[in-house]
Amino acid sequence: MTLYDHVAGLPLSIAANDRTSRRREMADGRVRVTSTFALLSGETFGAGEDVTYDVVDHEALPKPPVFDFTGEYTFDEFSRSLDELDLFPEKPPEREESRNYRRWALESAALDLALKQNDETLASLLDRERSPVRFVASTPVPDGDTTRVQDILTVNPACEFKLDPTEAWTKDTFTTLAETGAVRVLDLRGQDEMTADDGPSLATLYRRIFETFPDAIIEDPTVTDDVQDLLPANVDRISWDAPVHCVDDLRERPFAPRWCNVKPSRFGTVRSLFETIEYCEAEDIQMYGGGQSELCVGRGHIQLLASLFYPDSPNDVAPRSYNEPDVRAELRASPLEPPANPAGMEWTQLD
Repeated sequence: MTLYDHVAGLPLSIAANDRTSRRREMADGRVRVTSTFALLSGETFGAGEDVTYDVVDHEALPKPPVFDFTGEYTFDEFSRSLDELDLFPEKPPEREESRNYRRWALESAALDLALKQNDETLASLLDRERSPVRFVASTPVPDGDTTRVQDILTVNPACEFKLDPTEAWTKDTFTTLAETGAVRVLDLRGQDEMTADDGPSLATLYRRIFETFPDAIIEDPTVTDDVQDLLPANVDRISWDAPVHCVDDLRERPFAPRWCNVKPSRFGTVRSLFETIEYCEAEDIQMYGGGQSELCVGRGHIQLLASLFYPDSPNDVAPRSYNEPDVRAELRASPLEPPANPAGMEWTQLD
C-alpha cells in the first residue's frame, strides 16, 4: 500500500471556501505576499497556503469565493477534479510553476479538512511518528556581509544555516562563515532560470565553495563544462531542488542523486509529493525539507512533513521569526518539538 493509497479514499465534504492574503516584510528586503485557501464544512475547516511569488497573481483573483468546490468527494476525487480547473481564471500566472503552488494550496487544504472530518492526523493515517524537527535558518548574506549570520548566532549559538553564495562573497566572507562551523547547506541556484550563470568566474566561485565548506550539502549547481571537473568529486553531497517536481525529474538528473530538497509546493499534488518521497526512500536518496517563505499554515505543513519523513536532516523550515528584517532578542532553537494534540495537518509553532 503506497503512501497515497492511505489518503486517497478519505471521505471529504465541502460546503464553502474562502481566501485571505497576507503580506510581510522579509529579511532580504522583499515584501512577501501569500494567500491562504480555506475549505469549510460546518465548524470544521482545512487550510492550505499558495506561495506564488508574484504579487500580481494574488491580486488578480476576485473576491472569494472564486471557485465552487461544494460537494462530496473522496480526497482523490477532489484532487482529480482540479485537473481541468484553471486556478488562474483572470490571467495566466507570471511563472508557470505558480500553477503547482496554487494546486498544492488547495490539495493541502483538502487533505487537512479530510483528516479532521475523519478524526485522523497525517501521522496516525500513515502510521508515522511525529519526531522533533531539526532546522536550519536561511538568511541573506548581502554583498558578502555576514553581520546577520553573526547576530543570529549571538542569540542562538547553536543555529545552523542554509546560505546562497554569490560572487560578491569575499575571502573574508568565506573565512568568517567557515569559522562559525554552522553552514550546512549552500544553494548555488544554478537550476533557477532567474539566477543561473556560468563562465570562468562561476568556476572560481564553485571551487572556493567546495574547498571552504567540505562537509556542506551543495544544492543546485550549474552543470556546464566550466564546472564539470568539480562535480564528480563531490557528487555525494550534491542536492537538487528547483528542477524537482516529480519522480521523473530526479531520474533525469545528470548523475544519480544523493540528496533532494523536498519542497511540497513544487510538486503541486499530494500524489506526486508522496511518490517522490517513496522513490527517495527506495533509492537511498537523503531528503531534507525546504520552504518558500510561507507566512501562514504552509509553514506548519512543511514542518509536519519534515517531522514525519526526514526529521534529522538540515531542514530549511525554520520558524517565521528567522525571516523577519530585524533579528529578535529571542529565537526558538532547533529542534522543533511536535505539537501535543494536533488536528489534521496542523503544526502550531509557526514563530
